[in-house]
Amino acid sequence: MIRSSPTHPHHRTRTLLAGAATLGVALTACSAGGADQADAAGPSAKAPEISVNLHGKHADAGEPVRVKITDGRLSKVTVRDSEGGGLPGKVSGDGKSWTSGREAAPGTEYSVRAEDDHGASARAGFTTAAPDKVNKLSLVPGNKTTVGVAQPLSVVFDHPVKNRAAVERRLDVTTSNGTEGSWGWMRDYSGKDRVDWRPREYWKPGTEVSLKADLNGVDSGAAGGWFVRDYATHFTVGERQAVKVDLDKHRLRLTRDGRTVKDVPMSAGTPGGDKASWRGTAVLMAKEGTINMRSETVGLGDAYDKMVDSSMRLTWSGMYAHAAPWNKAYFGKANKSSGCVGMSDKDAAWIYRHVHVGDPFEVTGDDAKGTIAANNGYGEWNLSWADWQTKSALGGDPN
Repeated sequence: MIRSSPTHPHHRTRTLLAGAATLGVALTACSAGGADQADAAGPSAKAPEISVNLHGKHADAGEPVRVKITDGRLSKVTVRDSEGGGLPGKVSGDGKSWTSGREAAPGTEYSVRAEDDHGASARAGFTTAAPDKVNKLSLVPGNKTTVGVAQPLSVVFDHPVKNRAAVERRLDVTTSNGTEGSWGWMRDYSGKDRVDWRPREYWKPGTEVSLKADLNGVDSGAAGGWFVRDYATHFTVGERQAVKVDLDKHRLRLTRDGRTVKDVPMSAGTPGGDKASWRGTAVLMAKEGTINMRSETVGLGDAYDKMVDSSMRLTWSGMYAHAAPWNKAYFGKANKSSGCVGMSDKDAAWIYRHVHVGDPFEVTGDDAKGTIAANNGYGEWNLSWADWQTKSALGGDPN
């Protein structure tokens, strides 16, 4: 694992001997049942001699805990933190060592209990150094939500992530039907590091999806800081529907299970400049209702400042589908908006009621200024599956 702080040339170990008061460790002989009852165990239940690679009050975080026994064999090792959490691990085949499956987290006090094959035990403890910086993240979709078939899993980090492979290995996605997918790294539109998990194709309706981000104890790298907790989310995929936006025909259609359920006239962005709409697949990010839209926020000067109804966000750059009654002369005839997809109040309200966050908006036609970028909302559907896979830190170019 790449570390932001200097690494030691080797792991220091300390032998913990029965009665070794100078090490500040109490070693207690136990009965075969594991209770701390030296008298019941008898004089033959001598406490084993063990060594632990981490020790003291400022032990290195981000390292697995390794326990070794001098004589005999280890049968069980338990490593717990002060809040009752534990580090799982395995005893080696020869019984001489045990290694945790996860790294020790920073700023955490741990207790170690090792039991040998005779039922005797030894104890040790250590505390890891506090982190200089803590990295946090935000997850989309939210827990226990239902989303459309195009919604990716998206993780945005507070601080830079240089150790992308180490982080990605701890992001475990499970689905109810074995959906194929891949992580892809990018720079979010906000400028922060981001990684999304996209299925190869749109989700199947009814799919249950879970993410376990077991990041506690992972170093995100230089300038990024440590993760000091785990994260999780679970969501369900709803019905199969999509919105088809044809820039050339000036029509918007809502389809469900491949069948058109609503077809309305619209007017999109004026072609030939910055006011043109984007083409490609966008994902409905949010249903924002009535909001204030001001042209200067998207770099279009002081062209407009309006309260807009039935607003459905499609990109971070400001492309929406919404009600635009002021533009009714162009619905179904021409693209004359400032980049958004505008409809009548009635049509926009109907579409707003029936679409779901995560539904794809598939925008086609020549009257566009380019294709939606992967980081502009959830534009990863505009990359081929092969190109998307190269964005994984474990399978291709991590940038």
